[in-house]
Amino acid sequence: MSLRTSLKALPTMVRIGFSEAVAYRAEMIIWVLATTMPLIMLALWSAVARGGPVGRFGQAEFTGYFLAAFCVRQMTSSWVAWLISYEVKQGTLAMRLLRPISPLLAYATEVLAGIPLRIAVVLPVLGISLWAAGAERAVPTSLGGWGLFTLGIVGAWLITFYLNVLLGTLSLYLESSQKLMEVYMVLFFVCSGYMFPVEFFPGGVRTVIEWLPFRYQMGLPVELMTGAHAAKEAWTLLGAQWAWVAGLGVVSMAVWRRGLARFAAFGG
Repeated sequence: MSLRTSLKALPTMVRIGFSEAVAYRAEMIIWVLATTMPLIMLALWSAVARGGPVGRFGQAEFTGYFLAAFCVRQMTSSWVAWLISYEVKQGTLAMRLLRPISPLLAYATEVLAGIPLRIAVVLPVLGISLWAAGAERAVPTSLGGWGLFTLGIVGAWLITFYLNVLLGTLSLYLESSQKLMEVYMVLFFVCSGYMFPVEFFPGGVRTVIEWLPFRYQMGLPVELMTGAHAAKEAWTLLGAQWAWVAGLGVVSMAVWRRGLARFAAFGG
């Protein structure tokens, strides 16, 4: 597959992906309803904050944080691991491999094509956040802040995508990678800043979390969205995030290629 062939096919693939997202919009609504954990945590932590601030978080700060977490989750979600695992089990991955376009590019465009519909869900929530928490706690308040947030959200999407590719590809080596996916989801929920800000962890635990990818999938883009970091600290954290992007990209592609070779060797 050449780069030129991929670039020529990309607009068509995005259009097809968007048409499928519109056609299966009921599934998208179900997925959105399944990602409302930040709204539940908002209610819980706001109740706690009625008795006084928790660290730097009062009720307004919790509102901005968890509504931002909901928005980031919608823009960075990926289901590629489950898709790869399903296609390996059903044998349909072999059909994808016969096409001139890489299956990974097809998976990526399917996920990206659904983002416009997700933005339609995000915008009302963002409006509520601006009203309830104030602009300074809901969105970046400068052009530079928007640039940092954009880098953070792209990095978060790539980390999530590469982790999904890695987990899904393990289906080519194992009888089932479902248990590993469940472990991944638990770690994501606890360590990413999805259920509560990462800064609530004790110092030693937080140091460990800084060396894991989960914080850079959720906590960092949320913090950049809500203006939690000065520019110097933000760039340092973005450097760590994009180091994970590069590392996971190399590892997931290597595992994918070796997995396909094994798949072909066994008559996949």
